[in-house]
Amino acid sequence: MTGTRTAEVGFDDVLAAAERLRGVAHRTPVITSRTLDGRTGARALLKAENFQRMGAFKFRGAFNRLAQLTPDERVNGVVAFSSGNHAQGVALAAQLLGIPSVIVMPADAPASKLAATRAYGAEVVLYERARPNRSEIAASIARERGAVLVPPYDDPAIIAGQGTVALELIEDAGPLDVLLVCLGGGGLLAGCALAASALSPGVRIYGVEPEAGDDWVRSWRAGKIVPIPVPDTIADGQRTQAPGVLTWPIARRLCAGAVSVSDDEIRAAMRFAFERLKIVLEPSGASALAALLFAKVDLRGARVGVTLSGGNVDPAAFAACLG
Repeated sequence: MTGTRTAEVGFDDVLAAAERLRGVAHRTPVITSRTLDGRTGARALLKAENFQRMGAFKFRGAFNRLAQLTPDERVNGVVAFSSGNHAQGVALAAQLLGIPSVIVMPADAPASKLAATRAYGAEVVLYERARPNRSEIAASIARERGAVLVPPYDDPAIIAGQGTVALELIEDAGPLDVLLVCLGGGGLLAGCALAASALSPGVRIYGVEPEAGDDWVRSWRAGKIVPIPVPDTIADGQRTQAPGVLTWPIARRLCAGAVSVSDDEIRAAMRFAFERLKIVLEPSGASALAALLFAKVDLRGARVGVTLSGGNVDPAAFAACLG
């Protein structure tokens, strides 16, 4: 049984997701910094999803999806594929809801993410990142077990759940001129675009991805989805090869564009967050902050929302990035 659905998703779905997540997901803080404002010339409003349950925004979409499973679907459980944060999000949501879960993860996934996924009670199936397609492996397991496949971004309930990030940000911080969103497959970008465009009309929304994994930038220029090889970047959560089939049209319709940042710029953003904001970000969670710090978009005088999308990073890898 597959979990990918083709139904439309809109702002009402984001509001419904917020109700399901109420009292379950953390309402993460909005962080400000006079140092950051002075350096960028903008009023920066940072949505700290590194403080979310399991350490990243992915819990929102995973719980919203699993909470809508029928009793029969819950019996056979769910299957997901992820390099880490979606894996942990699905595993934790499944544990909270009493649903069996199997997670397909690359063998080179960060050790901390593998350990956390197993600790949440999931069965982990490893694969070599450069070999079989992880979605095909997961789909095969789902068929064998009669389980529901829960994709990392191409599902309306996942998109709606991720959109609660921008919903909360604007509810707590007020209207925005610009919103910078960490970008992999586009679930967070699409969901946040639905919420931000409804609550803050006229906001300019940009997805931010690593230069080595610039599938969205290439796709934006071409006006269609352009796939790329598996990217080599420190941002393991952003090693996607193409925009999502569902996320692409939403982002294309509502967003101003996509920009990229180098791995060195991501490292600099992680260092700034640690030294100045006193918080830990994983590389994938720091890309939007990097875009702000290195002026990838004209932001002077603007009220800028920034997603700090996750903080799950091995201590050794974190130290290496800072060094």
